[in-house]
Formats: sequence, structure tokens, C-alpha cells
Amino acid sequence: MNGPSLDHQYAQVDGHSIAYLEQGEGPPVLLVHGIPTSSLLWRNIIPSLARSHRVIAPDLLNYGKSDKPRDADVSIRAQCKMLLGFMNALGIRKADVVAHDIGGGIAQLLAVGSPERVNRLVLADAVCFDSWPIPEFKPLQAPGAEEQMSVAEFEQMHRDFLPKGMHDQNAATPELAEMILEPWKGEKGKQAFFRNLRRLNPEYTLAIADELKHLPHETLILWGKHDAFQKPEYAEKLRDAIPNAQLEWVDSAHWITEEQPEEVANILNRFLARELNN
Repeated sequence: MNGPSLDHQYAQVDGHSIAYLEQGEGPPVLLVHGIPTSSLLWRNIIPSLARSHRVIAPDLLNYGKSDKPRDADVSIRAQCKMLLGFMNALGIRKADVVAHDIGGGIAQLLAVGSPERVNRLVLADAVCFDSWPIPEFKPLQAPGAEEQMSVAEFEQMHRDFLPKGMHDQNAATPELAEMILEPWKGEKGKQAFFRNLRRLNPEYTLAIADELKHLPHETLILWGKHDAFQKPEYAEKLRDAIPNAQLEWVDSAHWITEEQPEEVANILNRFLARELNN
């Protein structure tokens, strides 16, 4: 990250240190990442949104520079509770929520369980219904998978994983792979990552599937039309399930903020610039 405005800050939530990036002033926007990324997923989006908003991107518990406690619940249900605590710690009563991958699952739980805390909702290549965990992760959830993988094999797996989520392979640079890998390096990083893997469970998004039709929020479904991880048909299913939802496609695969950062920022700015109906 370049510049003091995008240095990580820290908030205490339920006894844990949660790292976050913050820039700008105005109505608050929360940017929520997924797995295996961190708040840095949004590094190319934050400056544009920060021209008109207070933009805050936390590292989820057990991700990025946030604490990685050995015994914490890191399911999306627990992360939703953490996100509410994070909002409280920063004095944010209500925010626009933009969320990617499992962050999108967290955002759905937040919108269903605490609708008064959400202004607008953006679900970008989000886990939903029974769309997850992706097939690439399922073998890693098997008993003994962690013990059978060396640290070197684990780190190489991360480097090899990045191009699978890209339509434009030129965007899958070694520098980007190293940035994503950095929080997971070494034995402790490997252990933390496997703790996250073991809590990837569609029961949480399936449990609220029938409640999505009651969401009052203006919602944008933003999706890479070549996404092999969260299939495009799930974007359409989400759009049809949420009453005030629209769908916009991006010419990319899963990592839309890496392949098309300018387009994604422009779409988000247009959406967030609208006056709320309520």
C-alpha cells in the first residue's frame, strides 16, 4: 500500500485486534473481502470511492493483519457478529455494504439479521445458497488434509490458485500472488488458513435463502461473467430472490477488483450515488 491514508489501523472487537483500511469522509461504506484475500482486495477501489464516502475495509478475524486466534469461531455467522461489533467500535450506525466471495455471505446474514444497519447492499461474486465451498476447497476440508501438506506445498498451492480465478491471465502476476499469500506464510499461516477452510459451510446461506425475499435494501448484484468459482447462474438466482435487486456483469472471472478495477469502481460509484428511496 502506498500513502499514509491506506495504512492499516486497528480496532478491538470482542478481545480481538481487527485490522482495517480507512480513507475519505462522508456516508460510510464497508468493503468486505472473502477467502483467501484481505482488505487489500479493495486497494484499487478505495481511492475512487473515498472521494465521496468514508470507506472502511476490515480484515476479517483470522485473515490479513487481524488476529488469528487458534480457538475462535470463524464461520460466516461468527464473522457477521464480528462485523457488527466492528461497526459499533467505529461508531457506524448504518452503512452501505459491498462484499465479495464469503464476504457476500456475511453481508447476506447481516442484511437479514440486522437490516437496520445496512443502507444499500452490493453482493459481488458472492457465496449464496448452495454455491460453496468451491470444489477446489473440498479436498482440503477432509480429515488429515492439513497434516499431509507441507508448508512449501501449501504456499505453492496459493500461488497456483490465483490464475484459476482470472479470465485475463496477465492479471495473475507473481506480485499479486505474493500479496495474497503473505498473511498465510509459514506454519502458523497454514494453520490459520485451514481453520478458515474448515468453517466454510453452506448451511448458513441455505438457512436464510427464504428470507432474502424480505430484504428491503436496494441491492446490486455485481458478477464476473467468466467466474468459475461462483457460477454466473447464482448471480441470476440472487437477483431473482432479492426484491430490489439489479444485476451488472463485469468482463472478468472471480477477481473482479483485480481484472477490472476501474470498471468496478465506476459501477459502485454510480450505484452509491443514488438517493435512497427510504
